[in-house]
Amino acid sequence: MEEKVRFLSNIYQHPDLGIQDIQKLAAVHEKVTFKRGDFILQKGEILNEYYILEKGLFRSFVHDYQGNDITIDFFTENDILIEVSSLFQRIPTQENIEALTDSIAYIIDFTDFQELFHELGGFSEWGRSWMSSSLFSFKNRSTLMRVESARERYERLLKEKPTVGKIAPLKHIASYLGITDSTLSRIRKVR
Repeated sequence: MEEKVRFLSNIYQHPDLGIQDIQKLAAVHEKVTFKRGDFILQKGEILNEYYILEKGLFRSFVHDYQGNDITIDFFTENDILIEVSSLFQRIPTQENIEALTDSIAYIIDFTDFQELFHELGGFSEWGRSWMSSSLFSFKNRSTLMRVESARERYERLLKEKPTVGKIAPLKHIASYLGITDSTLSRIRKVR
């Protein structure tokens, strides 16, 4: 339990969250493991929990209207694995979330989340802060996808999530960056 509390205190950082709050949160988080290729979510399902990644690499992806596999996001250590629309709006997802490596995560059920979100003021404040930060990141990435060159997008990805460049297959990185595999190969050769 102490290891879990220590890990979660690094994730749930907010001035209004004390150690007793973190202990309550830790009590409802369960440690789970995944094998490479496991899915935590597939198109058409409704997400009933979220995960905090302790170790490993995941990706979220969709299939476009032509059936092409497009990587939407990568999740690395300390990231929250979530599909926000499905979890909070209780709707079937368009996304798939897949383990690219053997992984370890902590899971919290939606019902437990809801109860503690209303019980612990610091947790709800942390949630609002996390959501606004995530929205800012999404908006920033959306803008940068249109104004940065492919090389700049690749360099930013390596800086922000170095694990992705070391582990993720080239085709997943290329689709995330909105470029072809051959363009990414040329960028990597020059590097």
